[in-house]
Amino acid sequence: MQSPDERAAIAAMGRELGPHVLHAVYARYRPEQERLAAVQPVTAADLPYGDHPRQTLDLYAPQGVQASAPVFVWVHGGGFLRGEKRAPDHPFNAHVGRWAARHGMLGAVMNYRLAPDATWPSGGEDVAAVVAWLRAHAAAYGGDAARIVLAGTSAGAVHVATALRLQPGIPVRAAVLLSGLYGFTSLDERDTLYYGAQAHDAERNPREAVVNTTLPLFVGCAEFDPSRFQAEALGLLAARLERHGRLPRAYIASGHNHFSLAYHLGGTDTRLGAEILGVVRDACGE
Repeated sequence: MQSPDERAAIAAMGRELGPHVLHAVYARYRPEQERLAAVQPVTAADLPYGDHPRQTLDLYAPQGVQASAPVFVWVHGGGFLRGEKRAPDHPFNAHVGRWAARHGMLGAVMNYRLAPDATWPSGGEDVAAVVAWLRAHAAAYGGDAARIVLAGTSAGAVHVATALRLQPGIPVRAAVLLSGLYGFTSLDERDTLYYGAQAHDAERNPREAVVNTTLPLFVGCAEFDPSRFQAEALGLLAARLERHGRLPRAYIASGHNHFSLAYHLGGTDTRLGAEILGVVRDACGE
């Protein structure tokens, strides 16, 4: 559970997306995540899944002998413009791979091409390319290529959703979408660096794909997310209810903001982690 002190600290940061909030979240969770990093090193680093320098991934395998573990793919956020799977100056994004390994999964944490050099639909293409790479190579690291779960936060959730649009039959078991943009609200000017001048063209957002897919979805956002991201999550839930007559699995992370939603995963507040593990269990039979 989240402590009252942690909730108060996150609430005091407000609902903005500025770098000062990001660095405050980093400072809040860095000690906890660095302790966990010390006991779960990367298993295989900078594996290329494509020709571009950004098309690489890291793998985190469960300790001990594991065979046919579910594969959990993490797609980082960064507003389409930045982000990394692993960095020398902080433990984040890699922390999700470590969390997956601690729970008996093969964690795969990917980089992808960034705007403005790479534009829509490059992020979705990169997610699909990682799935293809894992289908061919996961077994060599103890992963079950037939049991892949995709997960992304913020821009990463957009790229996961876009992969579902580009490849409706993508061979994965489920998709976890945390605080993403799916086409239910207007985009910010900054987002046109990725989407281009046709940023509001329905052809360039994954709305219909995530509404129509028969894959199990998990839709999440945070209590202190900007209202735009909350509206996106609620819009997707409402559309899914109308289309399918039932809600997908969903979670609003009380006491968290847009950044802490992802960066606390694997720490002492286990509520979101437990929900995601439930998705993996239901989709992969774990």
